[in-house]
Amino acid sequence: MFEREKCAGCETYDCLTRCQYMDIDRDTAKAEMEKMIGGEDSFVLHECATCFACDEYCTRDAHPFDLIVEMQEEKGIQLVDQGMIDYLADMWLPKGELMVKEVKEPVMSLCLFSRDHASLFHGKLFEDLSFLKGRQFFCLLGFHHMARNSIVSEHAQTLIDNVAKHGVKELICFHDECYGFFASYAPRYGLKVPFKPIHLFEYLYNYLKEHKSEIKELNMKIAYQRPCSSRFTPEKEHFLDDIFDLIGVERVKREYDRENCLCCGGGIRLLGRDDLADEVQEKNVGDMIESGADACIFNCPMCYDTLKEKVEGEGLKAIMISDLCRLAVGETPDKE
Repeated sequence: MFEREKCAGCETYDCLTRCQYMDIDRDTAKAEMEKMIGGEDSFVLHECATCFACDEYCTRDAHPFDLIVEMQEEKGIQLVDQGMIDYLADMWLPKGELMVKEVKEPVMSLCLFSRDHASLFHGKLFEDLSFLKGRQFFCLLGFHHMARNSIVSEHAQTLIDNVAKHGVKELICFHDECYGFFASYAPRYGLKVPFKPIHLFEYLYNYLKEHKSEIKELNMKIAYQRPCSSRFTPEKEHFLDDIFDLIGVERVKREYDRENCLCCGGGIRLLGRDDLADEVQEKNVGDMIESGADACIFNCPMCYDTLKEKVEGEGLKAIMISDLCRLAVGETPDKE
């Protein structure tokens, strides 16, 4: 939820001046923020790429993206065809009776990825886990890419309750957006989460640390494709660097990494802005190559699906972080 009091008095307007998809100077940023705060329309609402970066750029933790996405919907701005929104809502949102089952901790949420990406959860890294999976555990934040915060807020409590009904004390989130929902969105909107969300990175790091004797250093140079939802929870990123250190992987220094990362292009393409998506992907993958990376490592399955062909077409390996960790402990990841 946007916090106007924290935003007041800001002199840098980093939330907009640092945007990589709109060219906005400080004076323009100030004027457009004042418009949106005052309930007026702004070109920002129409040109936003919905990458969530403004939330990370904000030095005051005011959550400007919440203001933008709420204003987009309030003004009736249609970033994505309504038919597509309805189709995805029908396919993704919780529906029907929740079948509560007995689960033994540790428990991992697979969100919607248990069928089309089933191979990602194979091997000894996952053999002792119980899983919650399917539309009853869909993390909702994808609808922010469609300027539909109302869909997220309407179903948010149901998602929390669906997990809580299983008596879970800690929930490992395979999908970055799931972690972003429980660790950031829910608290921002005053929703109590009665269990502790654990990011996949933290789980993988702890597993590798406990099985350090099994690790064979990979001696790879990699570029990391940071998903949009990581903008909400950058504090967990150190676990990723710790993983790379453990398994002998060098995260190459490049222009479009960490806070300066670029969208995979999938969310932008959803908005019908194919030219911008192509431009962003060219810059991003070109940067990986120029930086000397051997592979691109993904956390988000959607980012992987979006960029895999492009990355491999340029001679880089495309590897999910869970598969990278499987390689490090001597396993051969399954092929999709």
